[in-house]
Amino acid sequence: MLSTLYLTLGIYVLLLILALWRVWRGENAIDRLIGVDLVTVLTLGILVILALIYRDSIFIDVALGLAALGFITTIALAKHIADEQMF
Repeated sequence: MLSTLYLTLGIYVLLLILALWRVWRGENAIDRLIGVDLVTVLTLGILVILALIYRDSIFIDVALGLAALGFITTIALAKHIADEQMF
């Protein structure tokens, strides 16, 4: 079970690096916004996997706080991009 969790953690970290590359080199603001949202989701997944590996619930608490913050950030950035593209 533990080796499967480590393999999954490695895959998530690789996907996180690819998502960060999309945020860094995105073609437009919408690509970057989707990349930021994906980075948030992958970070949540990594925190949950770490909670399973270390058997510590603090990672779940941090993941819940990050999920709320990520949701609000995505909404705020989407509104900013929408207002910016109107002109």
